[in-house]
Amino acid sequence: MNRQEIYSITEKQKLIAVLRGSEKEALTAAERLVSFGIKMLEVTFTVSGAPDVLSKLCKKYAGSDIIVGAGTVLDSETARAAMLCGAEFIVSPAASIDVIKICNRYSKAVFPGISSATELISVLEYGADFVKLFPGDISLLKALKAPFPNVKFMITGGVDTDNLEAWFKAGASACGAGSNLTAKSADVKKWIDKISVIKGGN
Repeated sequence: MNRQEIYSITEKQKLIAVLRGSEKEALTAAERLVSFGIKMLEVTFTVSGAPDVLSKLCKKYAGSDIIVGAGTVLDSETARAAMLCGAEFIVSPAASIDVIKICNRYSKAVFPGISSATELISVLEYGADFVKLFPGDISLLKALKAPFPNVKFMITGGVDTDNLEAWFKAGASACGAGSNLTAKSADVKKWIDKISVIKGGN
C-alpha cells in the first residue's frame, strides 16, 4: 500500500489506537480493539519487545483491512527497523528530518510531530503533508489551521470521548488515542459510536 493510500485511509478512519505497555498487553489490546472494529493500530517503540509485537501484528493482519504502523519513532534507524517489521506508517513525537527523509526514501507514510508553526514549516519543506500535533492543544490547532489550511493534522495526547468531536470541529483530520481507548476498562463501543457520528457529519 502506498503512502497516499495510507493517508487517505487515516483520514477516512479518523481513529488510531496507540498501543503501549508490555508485549502481552499490546497484543491483547490489539486483538480486542480489532474485534470492535478499530482498523488502525500504532505500536509504540516504548512497548517492551516492540519489534516483535510489530512483526506479529503485521503478519497477523497482512492482506486484511487492518493497518499497522509504528509510533514513538525518534530516529531513522528505528524507522527503518519498523519498516522491516512490516510497518505501513511511521509516527514520531518530534519534527525529525532524518525520519522524514528515510520514509521518503522508502515511500512510507510518515506523521512527524510538531508543536509550533516553525516546526510545521520545517517538516513541510521535506514533503510532509500530514502531521502529528503533539502535545494536543485545541487552541494551537485552530491557530495553525488558519495559515496552513491544507495541512492535515493528527492529534495525540489527551484525546478522549468527551473531547473527540471538539478536535474534529477544530480542524483535526485524525486522532490517536492511547490508554483512554486501549485500556481493558475503556468503552470501545462508545469510541466507535462517536467516530461514526463524526464520519456522518463530514
